[in-house]
Amino acid sequence: MANKMFNALPATLQPHAATVAASALPPNSALGGNPYAAVPSPTAPAVPGLWAGVTELQPAAFVSVPDRGAAPDVRTPVPAPAASVPASGRGGGIAPQTVPAFAFFEDARPLYPESVAEPAVSHTPSQAFGSTIPSDEGFAAIPSSLIADIQPSQLAKSPQPPAPAIPGAFGVVDSSAIPAFSFLEEARPLFSTPPTVPGPVPAAGAAEKPMGAGESVSSSSNPFAAPLDTNTPQLLGTVHPRSLYPVDVVPVVIPEAGHQELPGDLGLSSYSFDVEAIRRDFPILRERVNGRPLIWLDNGATTQKPQSVIDRVSYFYEHENSNVHRAAHELAARATDAYESAREKTRRFLNAGATHEIVFVRGATEAINLVAQSWGRRNIQKDDEIVITWLEHHANIVPWQMLCAETGARLRVAQVDNSGQVLLDEYEKLLGPKTRLVSIAHVSNALGTIVPVNVMVEAAHRHGARALVDGAQAVSHMRVDVQAINCDFYVFSGHKVFAPTGIGVVYGKSEVLDNMPPWQGGGNMIQDVTFEKTLYQPPPQRFEAGTGNIADAVGLGAAIDYLDRVGIANVARHEHTLLIYATEALQRIPGLHIIGTAKEKAGVLSFVMDGFRTEEIGDYLNRKGIAVRGGHHCAQPILRRFGVESTLRATLALYNTCEEIDALVASLWDLRQGRNPGLT
Repeated sequence: MANKMFNALPATLQPHAATVAASALPPNSALGGNPYAAVPSPTAPAVPGLWAGVTELQPAAFVSVPDRGAAPDVRTPVPAPAASVPASGRGGGIAPQTVPAFAFFEDARPLYPESVAEPAVSHTPSQAFGSTIPSDEGFAAIPSSLIADIQPSQLAKSPQPPAPAIPGAFGVVDSSAIPAFSFLEEARPLFSTPPTVPGPVPAAGAAEKPMGAGESVSSSSNPFAAPLDTNTPQLLGTVHPRSLYPVDVVPVVIPEAGHQELPGDLGLSSYSFDVEAIRRDFPILRERVNGRPLIWLDNGATTQKPQSVIDRVSYFYEHENSNVHRAAHELAARATDAYESAREKTRRFLNAGATHEIVFVRGATEAINLVAQSWGRRNIQKDDEIVITWLEHHANIVPWQMLCAETGARLRVAQVDNSGQVLLDEYEKLLGPKTRLVSIAHVSNALGTIVPVNVMVEAAHRHGARALVDGAQAVSHMRVDVQAINCDFYVFSGHKVFAPTGIGVVYGKSEVLDNMPPWQGGGNMIQDVTFEKTLYQPPPQRFEAGTGNIADAVGLGAAIDYLDRVGIANVARHEHTLLIYATEALQRIPGLHIIGTAKEKAGVLSFVMDGFRTEEIGDYLNRKGIAVRGGHHCAQPILRRFGVESTLRATLALYNTCEEIDALVASLWDLRQGRNPGLT
């Protein structure tokens, strides 16, 4: 049967077996003549960017250059361990040395054996930021300890989990080309002091660097220049890109009155931010969709996972898998250490006061339901009021509606203006002696609006109400300090911050959690059980009934390690650079309307385009390998506030690039003008 199945394979999928060099394999190797043996994955070609060289008068013409390909990998290859195969062949007499057991990933043959060459451009984002793609010599200088794979023999000798890898190979970033962190020109910057990343940062008001003879303004000196597609007509005549700030100057902006000045230490990583190195840490970004490199712009729905997170979860199942807390054997101790270590990492990530303030749940939705059913049932009564905003995700609406229906309480909603910002004066009017809870998003998942949670939480406390902040869309974009926010609850989902799915967090103040009853009953949350009564554990175990998602909690800890190494402030600046770049480019497409233009935004671009349904646009982009989200984004009220039922939403993460934005914009231009290049 096995022979028949193999012989039925197309001839194009079989040549790998014939090309395996016998001399390169040890005697009796299971890889000999294996049609499924691992082969090097084809290097994904660079996404063809639209970044044009900018002169003083007109955009420079595009120049096609050969595909740079991926930077060389100097790591020592690790031979795959030989599969354990009985001495006698099975499956139609196939010799054991010919076909080993089919191992997932390592022994899988690629779906696309050949890469498709695509043109690149001469001006790239790396040039705009003053850093080049690392050369062969640069990679040779990297200590092998930073990039070497973990050998199976090393895992066998040591019970310790692998240390989180330093993300990629970090290059040099010229921070002087990056303006203060603000949305377009009107926004109040989130960071009020110059960044402390490597590189000279002239003081505010410093004179512009004089241009040498023959120099001209180009995209390499202005990373925020709007992309000009030379194949499309320009709106209102020739459009000349403009710099948002003087070249090579990062201004120091004094916060507006009423806003507390942020500390000067931004907590930047000691490593420069090299997006190409970051991308190499995410294996799925080498995937091809419909024959094209994957462009993942659906980070608001879920983020992709770095190799260090994948490896950490795998290591747990290989070396630590056990239930936690209630056994005397070695694996239980390892699993408990890993699980509780993840809790401590989460505490530090949120700057919570104690580890017992961190409760593990399945995600932000379950977290809000826990608060509604445990704290809400005890504290919300008839005629009490719960205040939310128009910006909320359904997960921060429906649980409160259910609680109000059960208790007779009232749900009140704070309005937003036409840009998507909460009207704080209207919000304040909703608060009163009957207000028991304010539950608000930190960042709108549909619009990207950054909500002023510090101000709103303080107002809630002034009226004697508790405050919950839904941070699902915030934790991967900005630093979160729950003690500075002073909220009573903060919730988020791990899969939105590069961790596995099925794990989430409730932060709760100690005095609040201590007075909350359990939500679910069962093992792990009890101290003593008789038929007459049960004594419960203190938090957090009180709210973690049964066997939790142990492995993915460990994965969350690994994701936090990774993000700490990159530096959340570095991520915020990079994403905001992309947001400015993408906003200016999208605004130039006729008939395209961005929904949500608040002064302070995270990396969310929600838009519609006249004459096209969102489903049509999403399908068209998918055929070009571009993943965006189309629909109501589980936030129907706020979309209806803007007169639409659905939008296309592109959401950004630390591994996205300006070239990917170029590809998105170019595809939308093609669709707008009825062009379908490369599609049948």
